[in-house]
Amino acid sequence: MKNKEILPKDIWNDKKISDVNEFIKKHSDNQSKEKKIRNKLLSIQYKLEDYIEKDDIKENEVLDILDFVKMYLKALDITKRDLAKYFGMRDSNLHKYLTGKRKLNPEVVLKISSFSRTKPEYWYRVQVKNEIVKLKREKTKDYEKYDYKKLLSI
Repeated sequence: MKNKEILPKDIWNDKKISDVNEFIKKHSDNQSKEKKIRNKLLSIQYKLEDYIEKDDIKENEVLDILDFVKMYLKALDITKRDLAKYFGMRDSNLHKYLTGKRKLNPEVVLKISSFSRTKPEYWYRVQVKNEIVKLKREKTKDYEKYDYKKLLSI
């Protein structure tokens, strides 16, 4: 008797996917509000970490710090204005930091970090990553001349 290879479609058919989704929904419905919030926050943290670690960001994939903060605000059902007030800032000031119009400073980073329960370095890394992506997109040719091989061949 010949063994038949099991293909992914044999395991993950529409019925199986529907059953798994139903199981997840039932399990989620039984969780406390606190647990649901923690899961949402953890999911956002993973998105933040993935973004930081991603090697090649395309123009349409660039996420500002504001995009991540909005995820937290939505999960917690609060507004950016509420957050600014909580941080002791004007909404317009906070907005400038979150959109990159102003560079993050340690005080703002520590507030965002404490609020989101993430490492402060993550927020700086998003800022730097976005600056590099923008520079590469605009001036890639300007920096190609700095290859060490070109220096050694002189």
